[in-house]
Amino acid sequence: MISTNDMRSGQAIIFEGRICLIADYTRMKPGKGPTFVKAKLKDMSTGQVLDKTWRGEQKVELAILKTRSQQYLYQKGGLYHFMDLETYDQITLSEDAVTDVKKYLLENMEVTMTFHESKPFKVELPAFVEMKVVQTDPGLKGDTATGATKPATLASGAVVQVPLFVETGDVLRVDTRTDTYVTRV
Repeated sequence: MISTNDMRSGQAIIFEGRICLIADYTRMKPGKGPTFVKAKLKDMSTGQVLDKTWRGEQKVELAILKTRSQQYLYQKGGLYHFMDLETYDQITLSEDAVTDVKKYLLENMEVTMTFHESKPFKVELPAFVEMKVVQTDPGLKGDTATGATKPATLASGAVVQVPLFVETGDVLRVDTRTDTYVTRV
């Protein structure tokens, strides 16, 4: 437990049974009365942003989070299998736990998994991935001045908008945070 006066941006706390990251933090001392602490909390599992105000000396529970490198192995029957790169222990997650990242998962890809009390609750992809284009329509010659784009299906099944010069078989660097094409590799 920590005092709300000791909270800082970037810390993780347990708020109403949910693990939340403190996105923004302000301490206010009005002319009269006690100190107040206003914080914007981001729920780590849902991404929901919450506004909360506390009195200055209230206690909140600090969440101890650990991140570990994992290797994605395979998917079978709606379960996703990962291996810890230090201990070689295997972890199996349901499809619900990887919903927001599964479109970029490829076998043998290294990901970062966040744990709370030895339970995995979040999987993070690298910021950029390189993937082969498995299907896209051919571009029209001379139609590059307009900045037009077309959809391209990547090896993992993700679909991103790419410039017209990209062809099937090209390897692309894609930003996984924004689902956007970065460059051809």
